[in-house]
Amino acid sequence: MNSPTVHRILFVCLGNICRSPTAEGVFRAQVESRGLGARFEIDSAGTGDWHLGARPDGRAQRAAARRGVDLSGLRARQIAAADLARFDHIIAMDRANHADLTRLAGAKHRHKVRLLLAPGANRDDEIPDPYYGDAAGFDRALDLIERACADLLDHLGYRDHGDHGDHRDHRDSGDHLDSGDRPR
Repeated sequence: MNSPTVHRILFVCLGNICRSPTAEGVFRAQVESRGLGARFEIDSAGTGDWHLGARPDGRAQRAAARRGVDLSGLRARQIAAADLARFDHIIAMDRANHADLTRLAGAKHRHKVRLLLAPGANRDDEIPDPYYGDAAGFDRALDLIERACADLLDHLGYRDHGDHGDHRDHRDSGDHLDSGDRPR
């Protein structure tokens, strides 16, 4: 019997205390709610090093907790060279971090780097950084992250059919993006 494919996903923002830990927590909750925990390794990191070891921003934790997502066990870390080889998908929250990650990845791993949001009708391609704003900015970022994480699961072939009872691997159904495409 073949073991299931394990997708290694790394979410990255600047300091790893707002957007990327939120994306890690949201994506993990979505994966678990679909019974897919064994198929994913999920982590987050920052391109900067100034919050190493810190918990996610309290406003991010409160916004996530109101939606049933616990971020309290996460700690900030900086992306390392080994992450570029280890993870299959390195997901940036904004264009600046995407550019930094693309430079770090070099030709060998550049294909793994993508934005969480892809440009689409009526939306930008960045998760805005709520750090210097108020609580409403964290809720807005969380709204975007929740939708984008669901889109990422769909992109990987795990469509949510609404009942959370169909956990089959739908990657061979032919209705997904090619591996080189960005998530919608």
